[in-house]
Amino acid sequence: MPETDDPRLLVGSRTFDDAGVFRLSDEVALVQSVDFFTPVVDDPFDFGRIAAANALSDIYAMGAEPLTALAVCTFPRDALPLTALRETLAGGLAVLREEGVVPLGGHTVKGPEFTYGLAVTGVVHPARILTNAGARAGDALVLTKPLGTGVLSTALKRDELGREAARSLVATMATTNRRAAQACAQVEVHALTDVTGFGLLGHLLEMAVASAVAAEIDAKAVPTLRGALAATARGAIPGGLVANRVWLGERVRFEGVDTATADLLCDPQTSGGLLAAVAAGDAHALVAACAQRGVAAQIVGRIVAGAAGTITVS
Repeated sequence: MPETDDPRLLVGSRTFDDAGVFRLSDEVALVQSVDFFTPVVDDPFDFGRIAAANALSDIYAMGAEPLTALAVCTFPRDALPLTALRETLAGGLAVLREEGVVPLGGHTVKGPEFTYGLAVTGVVHPARILTNAGARAGDALVLTKPLGTGVLSTALKRDELGREAARSLVATMATTNRRAAQACAQVEVHALTDVTGFGLLGHLLEMAVASAVAAEIDAKAVPTLRGALAATARGAIPGGLVANRVWLGERVRFEGVDTATADLLCDPQTSGGLLAAVAAGDAHALVAACAQRGVAAQIVGRIVAGAAGTITVS
């Protein structure tokens, strides 16, 4: 879609950001995003929770506060009972209540496949917008959730995941990024995004391109969900992971990184964590602020001067 030249548009598609931002006044800007997908777990209530947490993440990743949400859904009436739709909506509403977001209603159509998500609206002060485009050489990269939801969801579909591992997977995907975003507001964050479908390296690449910088990742420092590396090595590879590896191509250089680890860094995440480019002197303060809020963040790399839009993983 071509980007408008309306001066009220503060953030559009040019910087690959998580949401659009539209200025209402000198004090208030509107932040809007929409996200929906097919079920990643069998339980409809959990699916609703996960989809809602995922959609809200786009607003938190802009440094904004979500206010309202509209449900968006296609439903195969002839293939599934209405109880599946009812429980999915209930799961989404439960998360909205927890986050203080007001549900306005939504729109549902009949379709061949079940999809559900939210269109979310939030607000932010125009001077406090966080985008992909602000990363600076010397910044540290902090990740607030472990990787592995894509490969573990694939293992779950294959009945290769134990009950405890499945519960842990659902728990991480249903956890919102509100507390991580609150921690980011306490320090000097220059750029912020959430890690979802393009994987850690894909979203970092978008940040590097938008900011005209290069990046380095310490593969051993990247947190992963329990069992994720083993699932990857066993071949629980989602199609999105393969597509991400192809898309990243030669813009990412791996140095001494085994195949399973490289794959996991490209794993498409559902409701993943935030990735912050933070002033190096504030990196440990951000990790500590996250820990105070029950978020296990880790420093996983750095922003460096170099060919814009390139990443080295070692």
